[in-house]
Amino acid sequence: MLKLSEKYADRPAEEYPMLFQRILQNTIRDHYRRQKVRSMWTTLLSALTGKQNGENDDYDPLETMEVGRESNPFDTPHRQLERSQIAKLIDEGVKSLPTRQREAFLLRYWEEMDVAETAALMGCSEGSVKTHCSRATHALAAFLKKKGIEP
Repeated sequence: MLKLSEKYADRPAEEYPMLFQRILQNTIRDHYRRQKVRSMWTTLLSALTGKQNGENDDYDPLETMEVGRESNPFDTPHRQLERSQIAKLIDEGVKSLPTRQREAFLLRYWEEMDVAETAALMGCSEGSVKTHCSRATHALAAFLKKKGIEP
């Protein structure tokens, strides 16, 4: 309702039901899409920190997940260790970014905000957001390459 009143107040009243329906559908889709991505990243990043909602330092949600061995026959203990080490390096790399680059990177790729939303939230231009994101991704790539990780 707020989006409708903020963006379409100048439209004729006959268009409101159709506009409201479209806004509602898009908002619901965005919610579920973001929820899915956050769930994936939360699992990954909670494994990096080892903490979740104030739990003890030894808790790792990935260790408690039950997955059948047949689900991925190529997932050896060596590959699991390798993936967890890479995830730790990525977390370290993100933490080492300058504040504005880290903020832009997380908003764009973690929160899946578009450039305009990110710019509005950060209080800067869209071009600045693109610059910060580009510099962040290049810095992360260089950081990982320096650590011996290449695509």
